[in-house]
Amino acid sequence: MCVPTQNLQSSARFCQSWPPAPQSAVATTTMSSRGCSMRKFANRGTTMRRVLVMTVIALWMLAGCTSEPSRPPRCFHANESVENDIGFCQAFRDGDTLRISGTAGQGDMAEAVRSVYQPLEKTLKANGLSFADVVKENVYATDLDAFIRHKDIRKEFYGRSFPAATWVEVRRLYLPSFVVEIELTAKNLK
Repeated sequence: MCVPTQNLQSSARFCQSWPPAPQSAVATTTMSSRGCSMRKFANRGTTMRRVLVMTVIALWMLAGCTSEPSRPPRCFHANESVENDIGFCQAFRDGDTLRISGTAGQGDMAEAVRSVYQPLEKTLKANGLSFADVVKENVYATDLDAFIRHKDIRKEFYGRSFPAATWVEVRRLYLPSFVVEIELTAKNLK
């Protein structure tokens, strides 16, 4: 690389190589109208060192690409045949974040809520997490008032560690018999 410089003593322009070569390797250089016209004595030692350093850096960088740690499967199936038939994944891991698809319950709301949080807990545990790691909860209920009346059931699972939450009443879920569906996002913050 050529860096134009100004010689303060003679007001002539010079061109220096960068990084600077050892003093014994550089002769006078001049600036021409087409760029740097360099005259310098070859210094094989400096050139060889540069090539060696560049080779070592390139090999080091390539070695880092091959030593990537193995990742766990990104898709977690609770019931693979049903999930493949419908076309979804029960949970999806992206780094430290686990996104759990909606888990639905049917029947009486109290029974449905409990029947949803239990498999959610199993999915969390299977991925090394717990309800304390849940950062977001979305609840879809066909009767939001009934879900609110049974909100203490969910507190049994969360304890005192509550996530951000959204509760929405919907007209219908995947099957007409479903009364509640809950999806979670959990993050390993440890």
